Amino acid sequence: MITLTRTFRRVTGRGAAAPAPAMRETAGHRIVDTPPIDIAPNDPILSYFHAGSGAVAIDELHLESPAVSALRAAGVKLVVPLISQGELIGLLNLGRRLSDQDYSTDDRRLLEKLAAQASPAVRVAQLVREQEAEVRARERIDQELRVAQLIQQQFLPKTLPDLPGWQIAAFYRAATQVGGDFYDFIELSDGRIGLVVGDVTGHGVPAALVMATTRSVLRSEAPRLVAPGAVLARVNDFLHADIPANMFVTCLYAVLDPRSGALTYANAGHDLPFVRRGDKVEELRATGMPLGAMPGMSYQEREAVLGPGDVILLHSDGLAEAHDPSRAMFGFPRMRTLMARLGIGHELIDGLMSSLEEFTGPDWQQEDDITLVTLARSSAENGAHVLLEFHEPSASGNERKIMQRVAEAVQDVGLEPARFERLKTAVSEAAMNAIEHGNHGDPALPVHVRVSRDDREVTVRIVDNGGGKEIPEAETPDLEAKLAGLQKPRGWGLFLIKNMVDDLRTHTTETHHTVELVMRLGEKGADQ
Repeated sequence: MITLTRTFRRVTGRGAAAPAPAMRETAGHRIVDTPPIDIAPNDPILSYFHAGSGAVAIDELHLESPAVSALRAAGVKLVVPLISQGELIGLLNLGRRLSDQDYSTDDRRLLEKLAAQASPAVRVAQLVREQEAEVRARERIDQELRVAQLIQQQFLPKTLPDLPGWQIAAFYRAATQVGGDFYDFIELSDGRIGLVVGDVTGHGVPAALVMATTRSVLRSEAPRLVAPGAVLARVNDFLHADIPANMFVTCLYAVLDPRSGALTYANAGHDLPFVRRGDKVEELRATGMPLGAMPGMSYQEREAVLGPGDVILLHSDGLAEAHDPSRAMFGFPRMRTLMARLGIGHELIDGLMSSLEEFTGPDWQQEDDITLVTLARSSAENGAHVLLEFHEPSASGNERKIMQRVAEAVQDVGLEPARFERLKTAVSEAAMNAIEHGNHGDPALPVHVRVSRDDREVTVRIVDNGGGKEIPEAETPDLEAKLAGLQKPRGWGLFLIKNMVDDLRTHTTETHHTVELVMRLGEKGADQ
């Protein structure tokens, strides 16, 4: 019976004893089916087949070879190597002839011709099979990545905390191969809030599952233990017992008292957060081993105070370790320099991402997840005083909530009743645009609102997650042109807003739209 060995690229066996041949009857003759023989890449029989030519009688071979022993045990008497383009791709194995006679010279010549003709076809079949296996492997990997992305998305915060006097913004973008980045906000007693940013080694489903576990333990232990060092120590011991080999988690955990600005933090091997005070940027340092690496670890606790105007940036290494086409790294020093001159909130995040795009070029393939979380304590800006900051989910009807909160914040700034109502109308219209057009009605995407005033004007800033496309110019409505199909109603809302306020300012980045509504103080007249 003729059998064919596996492709040698995939053979890793060490010549174990061959399974017993199977018997079957065909047309009155007894046929022996021998299974394929695994041949190790370093077996000397391979060199023999490469060096020789033609059919080989196994009983005449005198080699210390596990494969030869396996072939004899399987009842193989004659082997004809299958060669394709100088590469040994398989063997044609033949057992004893039914007549019990030896294979003649003519038999061998015929078998060698058959092998020469079959080898190209066998090689094509092998390549097709290998290609099919690669396709299945890629499909399996793609499916695993989709599952990993789903796990990550389910455990990332759906909304940002609403802290009066603080502006909070967060950004997460997954790489093609999903990593284990995560961030979180944990409500604690006495109005304090826990801030978490971390990164799990590895990619795919294992990293996503470890991320989900870490987040769950943090959320369970943080309200009970509160102290960042104690929380990380507990999470470390929990993870070490079950975390897969060669995996660990870097994590920074901080507790913020938003009333005083006091920040207590501990760090488990994560990237150091940056704090900007005025025009200087410093790092917040604390020592500690990554979570899950070793049991019984302790974590140093440090304290800092975020004063009015101070900004803190928590981040993963995906931004700093991005490379340009020449393989130069974006780097932490560049991040630090940029933070010193960029704004706050989404302006800071957009500035960092725009700089990354300029650095890497348009053909860059993101290498790792990028996570950025920033908190800024409000202060007077050019004499301005922040009256209110908050976030509202992008759900239908929430434009009324935004309008009501803004109205409560500005009711005592001195606007005349008619101008006060005009501002309310403009805020409601701008918020509706942000919810419907910027965030496409996705409740997971918040609308950010900030109300400030100085001696001359009150400003309402509304930010959505649209970005990438400029806000259209406010266009004077023309009903006849619309009916004729020459004008679209998009932009009519901006026309209404522009005519309700004293000044309308818009700004677009890659990720956000910003609309600022300005009403000057001390002006009179509802018909202006």
